[in-house]
Amino acid sequence: MPDKKCIENEQNDCVMPVRSANPIRARSLIRDNLEKQAGCLNLIHSRMPNIKVFSGTSHPDLAQRIVDRLGIDLGKVVTKKFSNLETCVEIGESVRGEDVYIVQSGSGEINDNLMELLIMINACKIASASRVTAVIPCFPYARQDKKDKANAQSRAPISAKLVANMLSVAGADHIITMDLHASQIQGFFDIPVDNLYAEPAVLKWIKENIPEWKNSIIVSPDAGGAKRVTSIADRLNVEFALIHKERKKANEVASMVLVGDVKDKIAILVDDMADTCGTIVHAADRLVEAGATKVYAILTHGIFSGPAISRINNACFEAVVVTNTIPQDGHMRDCPKIQCIDVSMMFAEAVRRTHNGESVSYLFSNVPY
Repeated sequence: MPDKKCIENEQNDCVMPVRSANPIRARSLIRDNLEKQAGCLNLIHSRMPNIKVFSGTSHPDLAQRIVDRLGIDLGKVVTKKFSNLETCVEIGESVRGEDVYIVQSGSGEINDNLMELLIMINACKIASASRVTAVIPCFPYARQDKKDKANAQSRAPISAKLVANMLSVAGADHIITMDLHASQIQGFFDIPVDNLYAEPAVLKWIKENIPEWKNSIIVSPDAGGAKRVTSIADRLNVEFALIHKERKKANEVASMVLVGDVKDKIAILVDDMADTCGTIVHAADRLVEAGATKVYAILTHGIFSGPAISRINNACFEAVVVTNTIPQDGHMRDCPKIQCIDVSMMFAEAVRRTHNGESVSYLFSNVPY
């Protein structure tokens, strides 16, 4: 018989308590338990691989805010251009078996940034990444989602569908974006698409920054945004109005008709994006003519191209509020009326929940502060 102290020492060194007095049997039980634990750990690891977040060149500040919120470091990647302007991407660390997220917004040099995103997705995919998710705060070509009536027979492309195909072919397994210009763009993909909403952050900003918000009216500058506006008005328990506009051609409004009573109220224009800002500036003038006391504009994607900044500076807005799905530092320097809502925590929480296999629907109606 083995010494009793020897068996006790063996038991103290074990992960699991040994119930057998036979040391050979004890070691067998220990080995079996350790193998089971290792099997469980391998199963968990296969379902929940490690996470890596990389940033494209379009919006590094947003990507840094996302990883700061997640408590991780930004992945190493070098993007450059050859002398013939071809894009070159070098992923600086292993992504084998990793859950990869690539942050790239559809802003600035849109075509270059889109190509860079596609190359980064493909680089990670062929480097054996477990899953590649494209985090695209502002989806490029989202306004080219259909053939309008005027151009139904004009052989116009549906470019948003083309972009969806390109992302899928490059190897993207999942898309996270915000406030798509048309929600049916989700149907262009055969992979999961999480379309987050800026609405919870917008509601929070209104309640914190407009003291008389209970005497406000939410206004949509076009018929396409009616659903978005009624949702915000219902949650604030205020009225809403609609402006019907007719265009002669793209980026040029011919006439506007206001439907609703804005007299002696604070008018809050809400839209998903503003490009040259001709629409919202004309809408603001129309609202002031109709008796609105103050006019605010709240926009998810502030593109602000062409004469947009000078138009806002000369318009009657109290403030033009945008999110940071597109870099806004330069715009805010040029126009003091522009204010920015940080939505990085919404993307960070969406990344965290996706990585952990949790539901993202909480973010549709709550701000994860």
